[in-house]
Amino acid sequence: MMRTRRTERRDVRWWLPRILLPCITVLCIAAVARADDDNAEPAPAGSTAVSTAVENDAPVAAEAPAANAPEASELLRTMDGLFESTGTTARAEIVIVTPKKTRTMQMKFWSKGEEHALMVIEAPPRDAGTATLRVEQNLWNYLPKISRTIRVPPSMMMGAWMGSDLTNDDIVKDSSLEDDYDSELVGRSEDPSGWLVRLTAKPDLVGLWSRIEVVFNDETGLPLLSRSYDRKERLSRTMYFEDVRTMGGRLVPSVMRIVPEREEGRSTTFRYLDVEFNVDLPDDTFSLARLERAH
Repeated sequence: MMRTRRTERRDVRWWLPRILLPCITVLCIAAVARADDDNAEPAPAGSTAVSTAVENDAPVAAEAPAANAPEASELLRTMDGLFESTGTTARAEIVIVTPKKTRTMQMKFWSKGEEHALMVIEAPPRDAGTATLRVEQNLWNYLPKISRTIRVPPSMMMGAWMGSDLTNDDIVKDSSLEDDYDSELVGRSEDPSGWLVRLTAKPDLVGLWSRIEVVFNDETGLPLLSRSYDRKERLSRTMYFEDVRTMGGRLVPSVMRIVPEREEGRSTTFRYLDVEFNVDLPDDTFSLARLERAH
């Protein structure tokens, strides 16, 4: 993708691999999702999200970098490129836990390069058929309940995606850690064990986070966790990268779990069910006509 400075839309292209490039959902969808609780399951007692959030209050300790320490930019490029592909298809599941309910969604994605992508929600039935298309800088949502296609404006990027702990900008990933943040290899992390990289937002970056800390695995170079700090330098959320496995011929974390720090009992877990890389996808996959019939 030819990256340009679009700071009015950028927050943090943190984490969810590039196959999630298109999945912006307008705030009206999020409002419907939060209000439609008839079929919601109660949140399990003693949810792990609660205990995990408490554990995350402790800061990450680090030792000074050693002579053989990796470059921070190298680690970030590895992270940015985890799911890059000329053509990708994937199925995934998102589980959203709140104190009152648990919601589960399944979806399918298609992407080509970094500027063409299509996402369709397959389940639950009340959300099935909701679809999002990205072509370069243009984004649209198809809402099957009203049979309408809506273009998504940049002003909605910071809203919650489908009532989850992800923002729309997290999902669209129209930014780059390496481009938008100054990086520093702080040294060794003790908990968890690995290399700690600190990212500080550049002065012209408009977004939620002032600073992000990422711990990388020694052997694989894969991320283990990240901590995001808001503009008041308060720890806002922690993301865990879990269940590392080979998918589509690549070693990747198949689960990303997000825990907000000041909202007890909440968490969002994103799980890849299957992924295929370098798939030959026709150009008309990413068209408004396909968006409206994808369901």
